[in-house]
Parts: sequence; C-alpha cells; structure tokens
Amino acid sequence: MSIEPLIEPDSAVYKTLLESTNAIPWRIDWATMTFSYIGPQIEALLGWTPKSWATVDDWVERMHPDDREYVVNFCVSQSRAGVDHEADYRARTASGEYVWIRDVVHVERKDGEVQALIGFMFDISERKKTEVHLIRLQKQLEEYSFQDGLTGIANRRMFDTVLAREWASAQRSQLPLSLILLDIDYFKQYNDLYGHIKGDECLKQVASTLSRAANRPRDFIARFGGEEFVWLLPETDAESARRVAERCLHLIRQQQIEHGHSAVSNLLTLSLGVGTCTVKPGSAALAFVEAVDKLLYQAKRNGRMRAEFADVED
Repeated sequence: MSIEPLIEPDSAVYKTLLESTNAIPWRIDWATMTFSYIGPQIEALLGWTPKSWATVDDWVERMHPDDREYVVNFCVSQSRAGVDHEADYRARTASGEYVWIRDVVHVERKDGEVQALIGFMFDISERKKTEVHLIRLQKQLEEYSFQDGLTGIANRRMFDTVLAREWASAQRSQLPLSLILLDIDYFKQYNDLYGHIKGDECLKQVASTLSRAANRPRDFIARFGGEEFVWLLPETDAESARRVAERCLHLIRQQQIEHGHSAVSNLLTLSLGVGTCTVKPGSAALAFVEAVDKLLYQAKRNGRMRAEFADVED
C-alpha cells in the first residue's frame, strides 16, 4: 500500500514523520470507498495488518456492534455534507478485545464534490478509563457523602480525590491542567449585614450559578471552604481557563445579588486566581494549589472583583 495518495511522492521525510507518531494516518477514496493508505502503526495498536484494511467495510466490521450504527451514520452524513468531524468508538483487535479510538476526519473536496477522507486514529483508552473512573467517583459522592451539605456541590474531600486522579492523568498525557480558586468578596460583611441564614442562601445561589459555567463532563467544581470555591479543569489550556473564569464573573453579575457592605460594588462580586500548568514528573499537586491560591490573594490585593492569571511552573 503506497503513501503517494496521502502526501507527495518525494516527501519521504513526511512519510517517516507520519509513521513514527502514535497517531495513525489514513486516507479513504470516496468514489470507491477503499483505503488508499493506512499507517503501519495500526498493526501495533489493533493487530490488523495495513493490507487488511481494504474497504470501509473492514472499518465497519471491526467496530463494536453497540457503536456501529451511530458512528457510521454520523460519519457518512458529515462526510457527504463536506464537514470535518471526529468520532469515538470501540475498535476490535485481531485478538478479539476492544480499544477506544478517536477518528479525526478531514473531508477533501474538489469543485464542491467530496474526493477523499483524510484522518488520524488516536488511542483514547486511557482517557476513557479516566472518564469511567470519574463516573465511579460521582457515585461515591452520593454513597460516601463527598458532598457539601449546604450547597449540594462536591466538598473539599471530594476535590482532593479528583485532584489526585487528574494530576496523575495530566502527568501521563502532558496535557495542560487548569485550576480556578474563587472567593466571594467581603462575605463576612455580607453576613454581618444580612445575617447567616441569608448568607447560607447566598452561598447556595453562588454554587448553583458557578455550576452552570461547566462545559465538559470532567470539569469539576467544589466548595473549598467557607466562601471559597474551586474549579478543576482537566486538559484545559490557559486561554480556555480564562474564558471559564470570565464566564463565572459574568454569571455572578447576572444574578444581581445585593451587597450593601461591599467596598467594591453594591452587588455581590468574586475574586479569582487562575493557574495553568503542565505536570512534571515528581511534582506535587499541593504546590500547584498553593500557587493558584497566591493568585487569588493577588486579585484581592489588586482591588477584588477581578481575576489574576498565570502559567504556573510546578
């Protein structure tokens, strides 16, 4: 099977690069629905030789029966529409086991007509294991009361558990991990003015509001203690973490919670510390949390009702 349909014939260096990465490149000719190329890495991952990938039927038949209908229908519809897309599914190995795969697909068009599909397969088994583990942790939240009794969100104990897991995952994947620490500005003065019952209602409203800023299943929020909350954002770079922080500030402003004894506003506000790191071997999660905590206090020193951002060297 030749690399020529995928890259230029004289680009041997590009072929070497494609075939030395963990991502598995492939190309399907749309008119014939045949593989014109698939990287040799496929054999190490699934056990099937590149020559055994002749048509799309081979791809379909090696997919878990429970995933097959949805994934095939989705990919075909997106390809016909000329839309780049991605799909997760379980692929059967030559030994009969299953591996979680993510296919990232680019639709190649010419004069408005689909010519070919070009993509990469990625092994996402570890990520899926993490997601399954997170579901188990969520069940433990109910079973072992890893839940804050007042606000209904996770408590500090649950945060410590999830942080340990995500820290280990980030170290393996070398994908960025972000953390946001949030504090209600002048909350003691709020309690003094409105009373502790009203203060408890305020904490519940803030927790509910912040929870709506979640974008993905693994985004995790907890009550850190008192009037402080924490957001853990796996596989999230600094710019994405900034957007989450800005959304938190925006959502709280929208609530229009009166605060007559605040020194910065007549409405309830937040201060935030936002840090992002790439986890190095042997580094400690606690040091990262402490660095983000310093950013939070920097936001307070700089006038509150704001966020401070930094890339953190753990």
